[in-house]
Amino acid sequence: MTILYDEAQLSIASESRRVLDAQYDLERLLDLVDVTGQYDERIWQTAVEQGWTALSVPEQYGGLGLGLIEMGLIAVSLGAVTAGAPFLTGNDAFVQLLLAGIDEAAREAWLPRIAAGEAIGVAALGEGTSPLPPVPAVTFSNGKLSGAKAAVAGALQADAGIVWASSGGSPVLALVELDDTMRRTVDSFDNARLYAALAFDGAPAKVLLEGDAARAAARHALARMAVVSAHEQTGGAQQAMVIARDYALERKAFGQPIAAFQSIKHRIAEIYGLVELARANCIDAAASEGKADFVLKACAVRLTASEAYDTAARDAVQIHGGIGVTWQLGLHLHMRRARSLSAELGSPLFWEDLLVSELEGVGA
Repeated sequence: MTILYDEAQLSIASESRRVLDAQYDLERLLDLVDVTGQYDERIWQTAVEQGWTALSVPEQYGGLGLGLIEMGLIAVSLGAVTAGAPFLTGNDAFVQLLLAGIDEAAREAWLPRIAAGEAIGVAALGEGTSPLPPVPAVTFSNGKLSGAKAAVAGALQADAGIVWASSGGSPVLALVELDDTMRRTVDSFDNARLYAALAFDGAPAKVLLEGDAARAAARHALARMAVVSAHEQTGGAQQAMVIARDYALERKAFGQPIAAFQSIKHRIAEIYGLVELARANCIDAAASEGKADFVLKACAVRLTASEAYDTAARDAVQIHGGIGVTWQLGLHLHMRRARSLSAELGSPLFWEDLLVSELEGVGA
């Protein structure tokens, strides 16, 4: 399998980065740190205008009908600028679950709005420390949802959600329209992620899938979210590495650039290795969608991208010394985003366990 992009994909990557670099505003992002419920509206409007909200929506519903590779390329560019509009991953999972469901009326109602950027969707799958609990605590009965989901990214501004729930002991995926009575703001160290706790007290909902079909669709959506998130992590890790490299070439100590010292050059080389490993795994995982080993590849890229971003963000701060912990360069935005993305879809322990299970399955 190739781990290289073709010409059209490279064009998407370069153009999306050019557009986002033109819109990047550090002061605007810093302002979002201290407030809850707000996001970078300029970046989100840019995403809508560029058609990124329509990427994974089929053409029959007003979308572009592109694949996970193209979605990942946009996520890489968004990660590089620590975009304060966290809707890409949630929207994509929402679209995939609608497409997997049996309700054509729901697809016709929501997919054109998602593609046009008129609506935002989220997938509320996790509970507690598990991104996909075997027996969800949220219940569905008589057309209504009851229970709670904690810290769902993007949910503060979402119009609808697809919820992983339990009905009579069987798992279901239920579509619910969200309003302010259902959500509570979760204040975090990365408020631009718009985390909200969702509480359902007899909220009207409709079942999209149930039983094994629901479990398979939720599992695939979670794996796809992991791959998109890993692309965003890789973009952030690369940007943190570039910032650290450029500073090391300019900053002088004892009459020479600090990049000349082994302690610095080796650290940047180590970051480079982690970033390239994550990038290769991103491409491999995105190209594996629809194949038997997709979940296995998603586990691998989730772990390698999380390590790459966490290491790059941390070491970039350390290479800058005292200035690295100030707001002047915004390196703490990468640190915040690295920690947020590594926690949103479950801890490394979950993905390590799932990786082992998938390897045992392949071996069997």
